[in-house]
Amino acid sequence: MTDAPSAVRFDAPNLDTDVPVAEIETTTTRYQEARAAMAVVAGLRDRGVPVRDIAVVARDLDSYEEPLTRAAIRHGVTPVFWTQIDLVETGLYRLVTSLCELFAAAEPDRELLLRPLEQEWTPQEATDEWPLPAEVLEETVHRLPQESRPTHAWNSLINEAAWADQRVVEYAEWVARDPEPTPTAVADVLGGVVELYRETVVPERRATDPPALLETETAARATVRMETLVEQVESKYSQRLADRWTDESWTAVHGMCESLARQRPGRREHANARALDIMEANDIWAREIPYVVAVGLVDGEWPTRANSTMPSELQHAILAGDGPAERLAPQTAWLAGRDLDQFHDTITAATTALIVTRHTHDVDGSQRTRSPLLDHIDVEPISRGARQRLLSADQALPSKIESMLPEETPATPEVTPDA
Repeated sequence: MTDAPSAVRFDAPNLDTDVPVAEIETTTTRYQEARAAMAVVAGLRDRGVPVRDIAVVARDLDSYEEPLTRAAIRHGVTPVFWTQIDLVETGLYRLVTSLCELFAAAEPDRELLLRPLEQEWTPQEATDEWPLPAEVLEETVHRLPQESRPTHAWNSLINEAAWADQRVVEYAEWVARDPEPTPTAVADVLGGVVELYRETVVPERRATDPPALLETETAARATVRMETLVEQVESKYSQRLADRWTDESWTAVHGMCESLARQRPGRREHANARALDIMEANDIWAREIPYVVAVGLVDGEWPTRANSTMPSELQHAILAGDGPAERLAPQTAWLAGRDLDQFHDTITAATTALIVTRHTHDVDGSQRTRSPLLDHIDVEPISRGARQRLLSADQALPSKIESMLPEETPATPEVTPDA
C-alpha cells in the first residue's frame, strides 16, 4: 500500500513582484503578440540593453516558436530556442522514480524490488563490476519468489540465499535502510544516485558507444538535467511541506519528479552572447535575468484549464477572489500547481523589469480572455496608442517601459505619454 498524494492549493499571495510590470494586450492573434514581444526586445537592445540581459518566456513553446521566429527575423533579432530532452524516456529518470516507488511501497513485489537494478543502480563504493551484469540480474529474477513482502524481509531472504550474488546482497541491504521521505533524504539519496550514475554509468556508456556517441550524449544530458531536477524537487518539496501543501511521502516526491520531468526542459545547443534566449517557463527556475518578456498570459493557456461545468467567468472570479466569490475555494484542476509554480519562477527571475503580453483572439476568431494569474500582481497596462507606436515603423518603446531602463541607458526622445 502506498501513501496517497496530497492536493496542492492555489495561494495567490506568493505572486508578489519586486520589479515593475508592464502589460501589452494585442487585439488580434498570437502572431501580433509575438511581434509586440520582439519589438520590445529590439527596443531594449537599441537603448543599450545587452541581449544576454533579456529573455522571452512562454509556458509552452510549441505554439509560440513559429510566431516568435518570424517576429525575431522581422526585428533583426537572433533567437536561440532551448533544445529539449525527453527526460521521462531516459534510464536515469526511470532509476530515480523506481526508487521513489520502491520506498513508497509497504510490501514491494519482486519486479518493483529489482527495477532499480534494471535501471543500472550502483553503490556508493563500487568494488566490483557495476552496473549489475544482465546475466546476474536474470538469475536473481529466476531465483526470487514473486510474492510481495517488506524490504527487510527481502533483505533477510537474499542474505540467507546461498545462490545470491554479493552485489545483489549489497543492494538489498541498502534498500532495507528504508530512508524517511524528508527533503534531506531527497537530496542525499536521490542526489547521490544521480552523482553515482554520472561517475559510473556515463563512462561505461562511453566505452561501449559507437563513434557518434549518441547514447553517451543522452546519458550525460540526462544527468545534468536530473541534477537540476533533484535540486528543484528538494526546494519545492521543502516549501510545500512548510506551507502544508502536501504530506511527507515518497509518493509526493515521485509526483513532483514526474510533474517537473514531463515539462521536458532542455539546454541551449550553443552558447551565444549575441542571441536572444527564448525558453519555456520550466527552464527559468533559479535564474536571474534583468528583463523578462513573458508571452501567452491568456486564460486556458497560462494557466491551462481542465474541462469543467463551472462557467469560465465564475472560475475567473473565484480565482481572483472577487466579491462574494472570495469565500469559495478554487478547484486545483482550474489552475494547476505547475502553472502557478512556473509563473512564480518567471516573475521572480526578472531583476529589473517584467513585460507580460497576451492576445485576445485565436486564428479561428474565438476570443481569449486575460489570465487570472495577472489579477494577483500589480501591472501597468500599455495603452492602445503606445502599442501602435511600438508596432509602427518607428518602433517606439512605450514610455512606461522606457521608465524601467537604468538612468545611464541612452533613450530616445520622449513621445506622447501612454495614458
